[in-house]
Amino acid sequence: MLVQAFFSSVAAWFLMATIMALLFSLRHKIGNTGVVDAAWSLGVGTLAVLYALLMPGDVVSRCLLALFAGVWSLRLGLHILTDRVIGKPEDGRYLDLVAGYGKDAPRRLFRFFQYQAFFVVVFSLPFLPLAMAPSRPQPWQIIVAVAVWCVAVGGEALADRQLAQWRADPSHRSVTCRQGLWRYSRHPNYFFEWVHWWTYVILGVGVPWGWTALLGPVLMFFFLYRVTGIPYTEKQALKSRGEDYRRYQETVSPFFPWFPKEKS
Repeated sequence: MLVQAFFSSVAAWFLMATIMALLFSLRHKIGNTGVVDAAWSLGVGTLAVLYALLMPGDVVSRCLLALFAGVWSLRLGLHILTDRVIGKPEDGRYLDLVAGYGKDAPRRLFRFFQYQAFFVVVFSLPFLPLAMAPSRPQPWQIIVAVAVWCVAVGGEALADRQLAQWRADPSHRSVTCRQGLWRYSRHPNYFFEWVHWWTYVILGVGVPWGWTALLGPVLMFFFLYRVTGIPYTEKQALKSRGEDYRRYQETVSPFFPWFPKEKS
């Protein structure tokens, strides 16, 4: 199992490295680095579907993997493409990134795209034990996994829609959304994205090496909370919304939904 998983991961890395190299060329034509975010989510789902098709595990486990990861990936990838890439200006985060690279930007951007290829493979690792599971999950696992997945993907889609509706009103320019889920978390989309990864932990119970599915929620929380998620997003929000966003930070939970604080 370990040998097969290793060679599958190497093949997945080669595939994603090639795709990211092609997307790097596309990035120069469209002038929007945000294409890498869409490629990341679509790439993770693509690898899940490929594992489900090619691995020798139980057919029910493989079908559930392809369904859960494939639909999640497609929704998120298309949302990113329509919300941040197609016909949209370069995101402020990437403007700062490219500016920081200076004259060495092309080489360092290519390396950045290749880092994303590597992390696509890393985040696909929790899928391998499910794709090679010798037996199907118990009924309770399927029921709980479906419930978690529905809450996670439904919550993330709702948060994205609420934010899009808020931004569509010109009077809300430079004003932070405090409606719906955004009243209880500064990043409800990130929170539900993190919840989604527990789907595979549940399905991995009782599967050889199934505990490695914990890599998904652990890494996702670390990256969202400390690296590429909240820190960069809030830095950009402070630049564009200033004092209004500072007040939002003081009263609303950064990640886990909770009731807003009352300012004294």
